[in-house]
Amino acid sequence: MNMPFGLTIFFGSLTLWSGLLIWGLTNKKFTPFIVFGIAFLLFMNVRYLIEGAPAAIAFFIGIYDVLDNIGLQSGQTAAALATCPDNACTVWGSTYELHPSWGTAFHDRFLNGTEFRTNLLYAHLTFNSIVFVLMHIQLWRPGTATNATLHAYLGRVSFACLTIGTVCAIWLAASHGSVDEYGGNLSMYGFWSMSFFVYGCAVMGVLAIRRGDVTSHRIWMIRFAGSMWGAFWIFRVILFVMGPILRDYPSANILLCIWVSAPLGILIAEVVRRKILDPQSNGANQRGDLAYD
Repeated sequence: MNMPFGLTIFFGSLTLWSGLLIWGLTNKKFTPFIVFGIAFLLFMNVRYLIEGAPAAIAFFIGIYDVLDNIGLQSGQTAAALATCPDNACTVWGSTYELHPSWGTAFHDRFLNGTEFRTNLLYAHLTFNSIVFVLMHIQLWRPGTATNATLHAYLGRVSFACLTIGTVCAIWLAASHGSVDEYGGNLSMYGFWSMSFFVYGCAVMGVLAIRRGDVTSHRIWMIRFAGSMWGAFWIFRVILFVMGPILRDYPSANILLCIWVSAPLGILIAEVVRRKILDPQSNGANQRGDLAYD
């Protein structure tokens, strides 16, 4: 079996990133892990704008084909797996003919969907990617006396981009009710709840700083960062790991990711803040209101 070059880079990078996470947990220094995660996200999202949605989705599905097909014998299938015309929904060629059913539907919706839907996806990915980068700049360079003006300006830009990206996400999810492979209405409401968690944390952070409550602002923006990591990276990790476990249950895996990823990200961020970030900040106030390393 010859692995496509792009997936070789992906899985190699994933292995390196996992090593950085282990190193970070051991040493309580997360800057390398976070920087790599930002670059990795851009690698995943920018390819949509370069290659077009169908090709980028085929690459995305190729990631999950590996585990979703593990242990299956020739001719065997599962309830949450499906085929696609000419096997065009993957970069694996003829290696894997069964794919996660959510993936085949995802590919078909942007291969044969409207240009407006595709543009909504591009806008969502673009503006949320900008937010993902800016939120780390904001956390690394808090609004101290020497940085207050720039911090406030970038905060407004980030919130505007988040608003656009969230509106696009809600609009895209509004048509999921008819997509059984996603879970129908459960997926639509689930994606809306994800948008609520992400945008809600950001709004709470904005309201806090507008009333001059810097402490609450810091707390809510850390939670917001957690929701963003959850909606993107935790979503994809659960989707990858749970694929072979839940492949006998239609839509179960994708629905689990949709409903759980953002709140789980917030929970993890809250634990990290209390156990690591607050002690670091209290011990070295001159390093700013969020010390990753």
